[in-house]
Amino acid sequence: MNAILSAMNPQFPAYATLADKLGWWLMRLFCIGMLVFLLLPILVIVPLSFSSSSFLAYPMPGWSLQWYENLFNAPEWGRAARNSFIVAPAATVLATVLGTLAAVGLSRTDFPGKGLLMSILIAPMVVPIVVVGVACYLFFAKLGFADSYLGLIVVHAALGAPFVLTTVLATLQGFNHNLVRASLSLGAGPVETFFRITLPVIAPGVISGALFAFATSFDEVVVTLFVAGPEQVTLPRQMFTGIRENISPTIAAVATLLTIFTTGLMLALEWIRGRRA
Repeated sequence: MNAILSAMNPQFPAYATLADKLGWWLMRLFCIGMLVFLLLPILVIVPLSFSSSSFLAYPMPGWSLQWYENLFNAPEWGRAARNSFIVAPAATVLATVLGTLAAVGLSRTDFPGKGLLMSILIAPMVVPIVVVGVACYLFFAKLGFADSYLGLIVVHAALGAPFVLTTVLATLQGFNHNLVRASLSLGAGPVETFFRITLPVIAPGVISGALFAFATSFDEVVVTLFVAGPEQVTLPRQMFTGIRENISPTIAAVATLLTIFTTGLMLALEWIRGRRA
């Protein structure tokens, strides 16, 4: 509360002109307007999940929890939730391990082509997701991994690993490598040194990257449409199918729960950043 009050009542320096003060307030109003513009569509969907109507429409005729009841009782939504909580944690673990190891390796050595290798590793963040979906389907179809949990987990891990890589690399920028040399000189092996020296120091970056990887996997729908089969339908894909075939307020209930879940992840990430600071 004190931070909000201080932001609304700034202490301008003595040399600040009227134009400076006006520009400050205009910038704040612009930022608030942009936040409202981005958040309003999300907030609008929340009341619709409690509507007694069978359609997504305002004004609502009444309030009801029937769509949450339908969400928890419908077998297709239960299967989708189970698949999401199978694929996302597995993909997060794989992405965290690969991304952390890649970041540690890249931070320790300099070699020709390091920049090119870094560009390849973070390519899933910048390549259009449709291209990734088509390429993964064609590749996994030849290997027999299409329509399988393994293929879906590997693809989601590939999408989440760049987030782990970038966050861990940022953490390693301030890492004192003399600690590693001291540990090795005292007789500890590379593996023991990593788990007892390096990992505790970079843990906030690893956890932050893992949260990003989990959110990426949990919300992914485009690649899932290409790679997953009928038995691997996740919550986002089930929502996409529901929007195409039968628009029901149950989708609003799922969207509300996913919004709360994702917000919780972001708050946890900010808490971790605060602990790190």
